[in-house]
Amino acid sequence: VLATLARPDRGHGTVLGAALGTNEARKVRPRIGLIGHEPALIPELTLIENLTHMTRLSGIDGNRTIPALEAVGLAAAADRPARAASRGMQRRVEIAHMLVRRPDLLLLDEAASGLDSDATGLVEALTHRVTGSGGAVVTVSHDTDHMTGTSRTVAISGGRLS
Repeated sequence: VLATLARPDRGHGTVLGAALGTNEARKVRPRIGLIGHEPALIPELTLIENLTHMTRLSGIDGNRTIPALEAVGLAAAADRPARAASRGMQRRVEIAHMLVRRPDLLLLDEAASGLDSDATGLVEALTHRVTGSGGAVVTVSHDTDHMTGTSRTVAISGGRLS
């Protein structure tokens, strides 16, 4: 719902100043970045083709893809098919996309899942980049060790916030 991909069943809220569940919210969607629980790559495409495809869908010039892959340590693996890449490599491609996209709101669902310590640092650097430019990050994680540096932490248990 916060990513504006689904309408709320009940209640109300806003995201980036737009009422959730309205056409107004759909207009802010380009300002929202999402790294979901599972990597969302097309298995038949290479890592660079996936990143180029994602940037084009976001309306971003594809010329920034190679530097983004370099920034996440995947330049040498750019031509590897996504189906032959590890989960960590696939996740790095999604991080590269967010580096290129520069969202105002970044939504992370278990973004550190499957990442080694170096790549976990990439997620932290990405979150600092977003918040450092005035944006916000919402992280969902079962691993509270990756919740350092947050301004507010909320636990959900039994469907209730605490």
